[in-house]
Amino acid sequence: MHAPQKEPKTGLGTALIRWFDADYHPGGVEAMLTAPNKVDWPRCIPFVVLHLGCLAVFWVGWSPAAAWTAVALYWGRMLAVTGVLHRYFSHKTYSTSRPMQFLLALWAATSVQRGALWWAYTHRHHHRHSDEPDDKHSPVQDGFWWSHIGWITSKRNFPTDYSKVSDLARYPELVFLNRFDVLVPILFGAACYGFGAWLASAGIETSGAQMLVWGFFISTTALFHGTACINSMAHVWGKRRFATPDDSRNSWILTLITLGEGWHNNHHRYQATTRQGFYWWEFDPTYYFLKALSWTGLIWGLKPVPASVYEEASGSGKHG
Repeated sequence: MHAPQKEPKTGLGTALIRWFDADYHPGGVEAMLTAPNKVDWPRCIPFVVLHLGCLAVFWVGWSPAAAWTAVALYWGRMLAVTGVLHRYFSHKTYSTSRPMQFLLALWAATSVQRGALWWAYTHRHHHRHSDEPDDKHSPVQDGFWWSHIGWITSKRNFPTDYSKVSDLARYPELVFLNRFDVLVPILFGAACYGFGAWLASAGIETSGAQMLVWGFFISTTALFHGTACINSMAHVWGKRRFATPDDSRNSWILTLITLGEGWHNNHHRYQATTRQGFYWWEFDPTYYFLKALSWTGLIWGLKPVPASVYEEASGSGKHG
């Protein structure tokens, strides 16, 4: 574990620049990575704005078009989180072409969960230190609220250590999206507004502002908390099939919220497989989607669960 160091005082101006250039670290990346692990209040502002934006629903109202768009964007972008940020960029459980990789990164960027390289670096770090003191978001170590949202407001957890994702950092287009990770969310928000205005002009009951609130703010806030539930709950609630060194668990409820990510104990036992529901009765929509996508030839090489892992599960007598 890095020994905490004091980062040079940078002020609000530096924090503002970092919202647009995530690789702007005038005090050095190492100083950020070894900074005290506590809440950096300027980093809370984007989360406050995101949540306050949901309250605008009292002014813009609702409509079936806006509500269903929010639902569709939640599930569509949850697939990007689970199938792209997690199962591709973090674990490389399947292969694809460079152009398709870029398109997947663009899709994932609409989830408003930072860049793909930061996401992969952070998640790989979690697996190396799962539920240990150096884990960035362990509920076992730091409790529910820190593992759910507090950790992401810490300066220590802001930079991307590109040396830990060198397989991805060799692609300049991915580094660009990671560095300017606010670009796609801004364009996505504008697209939501434009979509609502277009529907309104076609006589459908909605508006640009209403679609911005429902399609961007409400849907994105729900998406963030749905994703964060894996950090804060999947090491606390559920059953354990495998005796992993951490406290990871399998949960049907979390699976339904996250399209298959709730089979967390399975995942921590064997990270390299595309599927996380190891058995047919373990609902895993993300795997079904990726399997179907592989039939188009856009992705390939989906990695299976090894027979030895199934034998281990059979030996434990725990299949539920």
